[in-house]
Amino acid sequence: MNLMNKLIIATCSNGQLVIHSKNLHSRLNFSSLSSNCVQILTDYNESAKPISNPLHSFLPKTQNPQNTVSLICSALKNRENDHFALLRKTVQENGLVSYLSNNEISRVLLRCQSDSYSALSFFKWAKNDLGVKPNTQNYCLVIHILTWTKNFSQAMKLLSELIDLQRDGVESTLDVFESLVSLTGLCNWDPVVFDMLIKAFLKENMVKDGYRAFRKMVKRGICPSVITMNCLLTGLSKLNYSKKCWEVYAEMERIGVHPNSCTFNILTHVLCKDEDVSKVNDFLEKMEEEGFQPDIVTYNTLVSSYCRKGRMKDAVHLYQIMYVRCISPDLFTYTSLINGFSRKGNVRDAHQLFIRMVDRGLKPDIILYNTLISGYCKEGMMQEARFLLHDMIGEGMYPDKFTCSVLVQGYQKQDNLVSAVNLVTELQRFGFVVSLDIYDYLIAALCMENRPFAAKALIDRVSGDRYEPGNIVYGELIESFCRCNFPDEALCLKAEMVSKDLKPDLGTYRAIIKCLCKSGRSMEANSLMREMTDCHMPPDIEVCRALINGHCVENNFREAQSLLSFFAQEFKIFDTVCYNTIIRLISAEGDIAKLMKFQDKMRKVGFAPNQLTCKYVIDGLQKAVRVHKINI
Repeated sequence: MNLMNKLIIATCSNGQLVIHSKNLHSRLNFSSLSSNCVQILTDYNESAKPISNPLHSFLPKTQNPQNTVSLICSALKNRENDHFALLRKTVQENGLVSYLSNNEISRVLLRCQSDSYSALSFFKWAKNDLGVKPNTQNYCLVIHILTWTKNFSQAMKLLSELIDLQRDGVESTLDVFESLVSLTGLCNWDPVVFDMLIKAFLKENMVKDGYRAFRKMVKRGICPSVITMNCLLTGLSKLNYSKKCWEVYAEMERIGVHPNSCTFNILTHVLCKDEDVSKVNDFLEKMEEEGFQPDIVTYNTLVSSYCRKGRMKDAVHLYQIMYVRCISPDLFTYTSLINGFSRKGNVRDAHQLFIRMVDRGLKPDIILYNTLISGYCKEGMMQEARFLLHDMIGEGMYPDKFTCSVLVQGYQKQDNLVSAVNLVTELQRFGFVVSLDIYDYLIAALCMENRPFAAKALIDRVSGDRYEPGNIVYGELIESFCRCNFPDEALCLKAEMVSKDLKPDLGTYRAIIKCLCKSGRSMEANSLMREMTDCHMPPDIEVCRALINGHCVENNFREAQSLLSFFAQEFKIFDTVCYNTIIRLISAEGDIAKLMKFQDKMRKVGFAPNQLTCKYVIDGLQKAVRVHKINI
């Protein structure tokens, strides 16, 4: 115990151990801590024994492994020279690196605990330069030293580093809390280290671990600060652990940690998230009994909750009470109320509240403008929404992606895409950045309305504004041209895609092939299908039907039969619809020999006749018999 600069006075009254360290008093449970202290002291005394080898005594003092810790501490205490140069000379050049184990690191740290700079320098040097892997005890020792000397930022960094190592499985799963507790019998320490541990867990989004550390602290008799408990409540609330929030609050009351206004605001938010607004009044009364008056955060939490639930009368009532209690509503209050009115369809009331807010000296932000513009758009009041957009621009605010989206969608609901296009081009002309997604959305909407020329004009107009259409936009535009029976324009767009190293997909090829076949240009469609297969893109059954039906309509039966065989052999597409179409057309000619030859050929390929096939064959035979009788 001569390594510690503190006095441990143990009194065994009521199962408690009281540790006096300078002016610091921390009450810990005797039964749990005493065994840990005894165990760590025993382990330390055993591990701290010098390396016993009689031959080491014949070595020079600077090369004797038994002197490793003393040599390092001497080098660290030498203020006149560079620490690291002396450490390298002492340890590396004398071949003592292999003797620097975790136990030796702990011994050096304990000797340097009054000098946190030296302790941290040595710890980093051993870890980074020598490649020695510190264990949990080494980390916890240097964290205790840094916390004792009020170097909280470095202590927090090392706590986060240790937690990351344990979470990633790099370091052993030795409990950090238990390790910190066990080392309180060996070095100077400050109870704030346990608050920092909870905050470190929360910082790493390990809320459950932070909660477990809190429970252990309380069990040991260590009281976290109200700030730490508020941080824990916030973390639990974000994960919707409402039950645990109230457990933490109950523990606060039990151990005598007095909540503050932040605590009550967090718990008010928890009640509102649980949709338990009915209990809020009781909680507010308790809050006032504790001597805390609801503040702007409390009222905003409640107003927002009432607005989300559509209880606008209650929200407005609270808004009025705020003025009675001389609490001025802020931007958040008005945004919640305006959003609530807009969702209920009361856009006029929302706008009146907006005007009242401006008259009282509050400057609306883009979120508030967007809320009101969205409300107008949902109600189909596009002129009012447009006026509000101009007002926003006049106040020096740029419309963002949400602003443009709700306006475009509002115009689309009114089947007025022209106004939407004009709006976007107007914004672009005045130098406002329009999201590329808005262009994609508008082009897709125009294509869906079968207005491909308007969509193409929009692309040409905005192509200089950082916008380049991608595969999806090109595909939608080509399909729209094809639905409107403009195959040449579709082919030009496909060529434009290829020139930009964009690869047309199956849907694009299918649309153009169907359009060409419908326009009596089936041979061109054949070439396009060959282009597909050369690009290792197999055709589907729709392409097969389009081509075969196209050739049949053009009375090109030979090509139709060839394609039917080709699709079956190359791509295993056995389409009985196309097969029966050709059977029906051959039967209509009354050429029995040709019909039997085709049916025999297709049967060898893999086609099987069905009921409709037989009907067409019978019709063909009957027609052949009639023709024969007429000729006789």
